Amino acid sequence: MRIVICTKETPDTAAKVDVAPDGSVTWGDAPLVINPWDEYAVEEALLLGDRGATATTVVGVGGEDTKEALKHALAMGVEEAILISDPTLVDADTLVTSRVIAQAVRKLDNVGLVMLGKITTDGGSGQTPAQVGWRLGWTILTYVSKIVDIDFSAGTITVERLLEEGKQVIQGKLPAVVSVVKDINEPRYPSFMGIRKASRAEIPVWGAGDLELDGISPKVKWVEIESLPPREGECQILEGETVEEAAGMLADKLIEEKVV
Repeated sequence: MRIVICTKETPDTAAKVDVAPDGSVTWGDAPLVINPWDEYAVEEALLLGDRGATATTVVGVGGEDTKEALKHALAMGVEEAILISDPTLVDADTLVTSRVIAQAVRKLDNVGLVMLGKITTDGGSGQTPAQVGWRLGWTILTYVSKIVDIDFSAGTITVERLLEEGKQVIQGKLPAVVSVVKDINEPRYPSFMGIRKASRAEIPVWGAGDLELDGISPKVKWVEIESLPPREGECQILEGETVEEAAGMLADKLIEEKVV
């Protein structure tokens, strides 16, 4: 059974985000890398090879920069990559992206599991996994911190979900769409041979026509982007003859400012 991993390129998490005078977002000279959350999805898909998965495919929606994210997944050990690129997808929102991914999954053979990171570090909406599952009509399992059991022949999966209130263990049927959190594993570093192999890989490109998509238009658009105003504040030093006196002065000040 094939596992499809979805990924995209995002700015390095250490990059400083700024808004250019023309209103566009810039990360300076920081490189674009594979979305960090998706690395956990890639690693888990590879680990599932020991539990019955027979093939792995990584899919990305974007442009030439997306190939770097796909090649990173290939270097980690994924067998094949597919880039979905089309001029109509330039301003894609999650509704468009999920529709494209769902069509790509339908085009591939014997897919039993689609895996994604819980969010992307650029958009951060976390909506795509659920939307992909909804479009496919598959089981949707989000915030997965552990795949407790999976039986590809029986078509069942049991997962542990990490929630704010604690952990939840649930069972569902395959095929399924799974989004993972970082607690699920520790992504491997690509090997030297893996990097060399990925650098030479020819990644096929599918367009909207290949997926029989028409009438694609986003429902959500970024109409304006502004930098956050600088945070202003002032510091006041409270000095006392003793620690107790200084603490009392601080308590009085906090009460005066209605902080406590």
